[in-house]
Amino acid sequence: MTQTSDNVTWLTQEAYHQLKAELEYLSGPARTEISKKIEAAREEGDLRENGGYHAAKEEQGKQELRIRQLQQLLDNAKVGEAPADDGVVEPGMVVTIAFDGDEDDTITFLLASREYASADIETYSPQSPLGTGVNGKKVGQDAEYELPNGKMASVRILRAKPYEK
Repeated sequence: MTQTSDNVTWLTQEAYHQLKAELEYLSGPARTEISKKIEAAREEGDLRENGGYHAAKEEQGKQELRIRQLQQLLDNAKVGEAPADDGVVEPGMVVTIAFDGDEDDTITFLLASREYASADIETYSPQSPLGTGVNGKKVGQDAEYELPNGKMASVRILRAKPYEK
């Protein structure tokens, strides 16, 4: 799980190793593989009408972008412990909120970076409108955030517990 503040991203040891392994693969074996694809396509002749060449170059661009993203993320990573179980909403917490104070209309989500989104639970970034609105609030408090249409929405914090995988 991750938390981002002032360009520092907090990662669990597990998440750090997972992202580091992805970076090592992309910057090693995957780079070699894409270079071979480009070379093979280049040998086919006219590059203007060579679909395989253009597809491989596009794939290479996406791969290099991901490498840069991972390097930046890991350069700014702080490996540490999960947040305290003190009822204060912060990145790394599973949060349950009620819309307009209606305890029948609730959602539960993980407040964390998209880099560590899980299929198990919906993830909201701390920089999202909802994430910004609830971050720092305590259980029982109300929070407001701006909807895409410019209107404000109100939620009540019902629960905030550290994420456990």
